[in-house]
Parts: sequence; structure tokens; C-alpha cells
Amino acid sequence: MSIGTSRVIEPLGVLPQAAWRLNPDPTIGPDEVRIRVKRLNLDAASFRQLREANDNDGSRIRQAVLEIVDTRGKMHNPVTGSGGMLVGSVEAVGAQSPLGLAVGDRVATLVSLSLTPLKINDGLANWDGTSEQIPCDATAILFARSIAARLPEDLPEAVALAVMDVCGAPALTARVVSEIKSQGRACLVAVLGGGGKSGSLALAAARLAGASKTLGIVPTQAEAQLLQSAGIASAVEVADATNPISLAEVVIKSLGGKADLTVVCVDVPGCEHGAILATADGGTIIFFSMATSFTAAALGAEGVAADVTMLIGNGYLPGHADYALDVFRQTPGVQELFAQRLHAEIER
Repeated sequence: MSIGTSRVIEPLGVLPQAAWRLNPDPTIGPDEVRIRVKRLNLDAASFRQLREANDNDGSRIRQAVLEIVDTRGKMHNPVTGSGGMLVGSVEAVGAQSPLGLAVGDRVATLVSLSLTPLKINDGLANWDGTSEQIPCDATAILFARSIAARLPEDLPEAVALAVMDVCGAPALTARVVSEIKSQGRACLVAVLGGGGKSGSLALAAARLAGASKTLGIVPTQAEAQLLQSAGIASAVEVADATNPISLAEVVIKSLGGKADLTVVCVDVPGCEHGAILATADGGTIIFFSMATSFTAAALGAEGVAADVTMLIGNGYLPGHADYALDVFRQTPGVQELFAQRLHAEIER
């Protein structure tokens, strides 16, 4: 089955995610699928970088995205190395495609835009550059080994996209909590960036999986109030996740000890060492942030002799989209947080 190497223009011999440039020609191969794209969703780290690099100027941000896609044949931020995901309708299906999709299906892609051939047709004329979600007319190509899910009928498209964009976080969090509980251990969970989309879903998933106590770490008192109102964490604390010593102190004081599981969902760099110090020996850290430096994480753990397992949240587990949607549906506090964040993006 195709993994997209035929779409790589340069450098030859690498997979699409590692390629500098892909061929976004909408003509599909025998096992490819073409999507008529309705909306892109940039990942948080990429959008933050674009905003900061362009002084929050929407027109400049829009032009930067257009230049990336035009240059690379995909939405692959060259600074953060990340992309996002998309929603749209299936426009054409190759006779040998194994994805089980049909023309007309409304889908969200569950693979990164950083490896998805993409051609924008409307110049992003309907996007003001101030939100992570980008309305557009474009075409994208899925490979035989790509992943896509049909959009649920009971949720607005923008909400479903926001949930499915981070669906790996709650699924892996629940798996790790369940593994810890199966060993007969209490499970203390700290989520850095607990007020965000991935963080709030991770907190809810940890609770549903049986964590004995959950802690949401946020950067401001305003976010703390929102997260406390959501009622999805046992405790909420304000802390700078990039300050290792103070972060560890806050986690230990709030949880009554170091975390058995620390989940990093913060979209800024420099949170690796704090997560390490906040995690108990024998514990686990999941890095979901695309701002993570895995060199800093590995060498940092070695440098303080930390016996921790560090996992890369790669965004995929079997059934992760359905699981995330179920967590969302049964957690009113998460629904409210998502609604407020989406509203803020529209108002921005």
C-alpha cells in the first residue's frame, strides 16, 4: 500500500512528513483519495509561532500560510515542524483505496497536514488570519496508509474538528492511567496546559479511567477560573510550566507527592525539565506538545537521574477519534471550555 513516497519531490527517498516539498496535484493514484477541503485546523504550536512572527497581523499570518503551502505543497510550518488537520468531503476515491471512504463522505483527516499534499484554490479569502481554524477551498490527498474519520452528525463541524484534532491525547492518557491502575497503584495525574483542548480532554479521560487525583496546571488566573468552573480536575493551579523548580513544587504540594503521570499539552517550548521534576520515579510523562524538544527531555532526565518513562504522543491509537468524541459528549465541562475557546477565536 502507498505511504505517499510517490508524492515526494524533494529530497527523494524520505517519507512525506520529512520531505521539504510534496506534489499536491489533485489527480489521484489508484490507492489515493482526494478531499475537497472545507476547513483547515492549524496545531496550537504552529499558530502561536505564526502569530508571534507576524506581530498578530492577520493579513501577514494569512500570507505566511499561503507561502508555506505554495512552497512546500503541504501545510508544514518550517519553524515548528508541525501542521494540523482538515475537514472536507471526499471528492474522488481510487479503485484500490483501502480506507473505506465513498464520494460525498464528510470526513476529518487524522493525519498531520505536515504530510498531506495540499493545494489551496481560493487564496484563503474567507480567513482573517486570527484563528486556528481556516475556512478554505482546497484539495488534499490521502494515501493508502492515511487515517480519516467520518464527521459525527450530532456535533457542529467546527467542534468536531477541534475535538478530533487532539483525539490522541485523551486516548493515550486513558491507556496509561489504566495500565497504572492495573498494577494496583493509585494514579496521580498532572496535566500541563489543562485548560486547552488537548489538556481538558486529557484531564477528563484520566478521571474516567480511574485516576485517584487530577491536577490541571494553567498559566493565568483567568484560565484557572475557567478550568475550575468546568469541574473536570480535582485541583487547579497557576504555574509557569517553563520554570522547572517552581512547577515541581506546585505539583508536589497540590497532589501530595509527585505525579505518577504527567501530560504535557503546553504549546510553548521549555516545559520538558519541569515535567521531569514533577514526575515520580517509575512514573510516565506523555509529551503531546509539538513545541517539545525531545533532546532536552532525554538529556534533562539523564541529568537529574530521573527514572521516568517518556512517551511521544504520536496522535494515533486505534479508535482514538471515537473515544475522544465520547469523552467530549459525556463531559459538560469540556464542552463548555471548547465552546469558550471557539468563541474566543471567532471574536479575536
